[in-house]
Amino acid sequence: MSQNPWDDDNEATASESTLVIEREKIKPQETKNAKSDPTVRATIKANASPTPEQLTAAQNKEALEDTLRKFSNKLGEILVSINPTLTEEQVEHAVSQSNEKSTSEMIGEILLKKKLVTEDELVKALSMQSGIPMTKKLDDAEIDLELTNKIPISFAKKHLILPYEKVGSSVLVAISDPNDISVIDDLRILLQSNIKPTLSKKNDIMNAIHRAYEPTAAQGDPELHQNLMNDLDSQDLTSVDLNETQDLLDSDDEAPIIRLVNTLLFRAIKEKASDIHIEPAEKDITVRFRIDGILYEIMRPPKRAQASITSRVKIMAGIDIAEKRIPQDGRIKTRLGGKNVDIRVSTLPTSYGERLVLRILDTASVVLNLEDLGFDDQQLSLIKKITQLSHGIFLVTGPTGSGKTSTLYACLTSINTPDLNIITVENPVEIQLAGLGQIQVDEKVGLTFAEGLRSILRQDPDVIMVGEIRDKETAEIAIQASLTGHFVFSTIHTNDAASSITRLVDMGVEPFLISSSLVAAMAQRLVRRLCPSCKEAYMPTPQELKELNITPEKLKGRTIYRPKGCPACAKTGYKGRMAIYEIMPVDDTIRSMILKNTDAGTIKKAAASSGLATLREDGTKKILSGFTSIEEVLRATQEDTLVA
Repeated sequence: MSQNPWDDDNEATASESTLVIEREKIKPQETKNAKSDPTVRATIKANASPTPEQLTAAQNKEALEDTLRKFSNKLGEILVSINPTLTEEQVEHAVSQSNEKSTSEMIGEILLKKKLVTEDELVKALSMQSGIPMTKKLDDAEIDLELTNKIPISFAKKHLILPYEKVGSSVLVAISDPNDISVIDDLRILLQSNIKPTLSKKNDIMNAIHRAYEPTAAQGDPELHQNLMNDLDSQDLTSVDLNETQDLLDSDDEAPIIRLVNTLLFRAIKEKASDIHIEPAEKDITVRFRIDGILYEIMRPPKRAQASITSRVKIMAGIDIAEKRIPQDGRIKTRLGGKNVDIRVSTLPTSYGERLVLRILDTASVVLNLEDLGFDDQQLSLIKKITQLSHGIFLVTGPTGSGKTSTLYACLTSINTPDLNIITVENPVEIQLAGLGQIQVDEKVGLTFAEGLRSILRQDPDVIMVGEIRDKETAEIAIQASLTGHFVFSTIHTNDAASSITRLVDMGVEPFLISSSLVAAMAQRLVRRLCPSCKEAYMPTPQELKELNITPEKLKGRTIYRPKGCPACAKTGYKGRMAIYEIMPVDDTIRSMILKNTDAGTIKKAAASSGLATLREDGTKKILSGFTSIEEVLRATQEDTLVA
């Protein structure tokens, strides 16, 4: 339990100054905004009969306002004493601005907006002015969820208040606007307790609200899923209003279909799923999440809910709900706890109805630093040298979902400076990067990768990123761009780095153009990271060591781990993913082999003799470092096994 900021020494002052009002601008408070929330209004109506505590509080209210009027220390004077750089002239100017009829801003807000004071200084000054203590810290463990359950999240977010601790017959409430007397009155009725406010910064309260209300969405709660299924069975789904909400946490009183979809989105984001699969079958619907590259079944809603679920997702994604015969694509922009989340939606007509796949693009969790991508020191040094080149092509290869786009974004971020003109053409633009010109491919209007690339070359670029080279036309334009003083990043679908060369040849690109423009190719895969809470050490079998070419010398002094499973990792033994890499610089030897149209296997052997570390070898390093398991590396690099 956190330390109570309302200690015995402050009790007399606290009872007289429960709320802070800025003396320079006392304004009458209106209660109609606070009572406009239907949940709050119903609760207040139900508790309209005053309790003895409320009568006492009402009597104290008059004394409080009288005390505040007589309070001599002005906020500006306190701020000047706290902040030595703040002058009285600046405070007087803020006072005159505050008194203007055209503004409703308080003095503290004006000074904060002008960056003349910090938010910490303002909160401290308000605390000194009124005697209301500052909130110690809104830790997750200190927030009493029984209190937050009585307050709708929309009400808490609107007024920036959070009840967080019960002390005797009183409730401690973090507030940011000490002028809003009506909110304290409403809270007293809602919580049926005396309210003791504490002062906090606005961002601290908002972040605490998001954290406190997230558990109420009951991610992965079987009882919640059963309740949703019961609601779906009992409701007439043909009359559901499918209008969307602004925030996934603001969905207390929605219809069952909307609550089901919001719960799926919420749980997928919180469990860091990359995709949601909604697959219709003959008698029901299967919902699966792809977490760390593996699909897990989540629930099976009834078949009768299929049309409503599909329509709800289509409306959120801006897709034509009447068209069910052809595949469609859309995009959902939603929020979770104040954080923006983009979701790509793809529909596909099947024999049992439309199948939906939702790709979650959680931009807040995207790694944009090369140092955080899992490169070892040698690989990181090589990548930085490649990205600093003035011209050429750098190809990143791998299957869909192997993290190629994230790697390219990290490369672009590392060189994104004001002296470079960087333009990308992508399908789709997954992450908006400041300082870059990003083009979205739209084949319906003829804006293909090739056409976009042609247009980019007329924009005087220094660096170009092409989302994918998938045909001869795009490949040849990219190569011509690299030969005329531009550096080009792109991706291509091959199994390893050497195969990217033969893939370009297969597209019809002349070998001499490839040898002149390609500076490096890198293959990558994603492997699941062992859960640090439950991974267990063990001795691998001789066969496992042989497959990975782990000799006794390599194993000496190292420990190999395998997954076990615990609640922290949902019993999977893995938590998160990391990449393994195969970086192949194109040197003179490889260039001569490209000109001779040599096969990929021979090129790979030549690169290995020059120090190339294959995907499997890089995976082995991460096994010996305790990051991942043998079975994960074998799964991700099975193509090497087939070749061998």
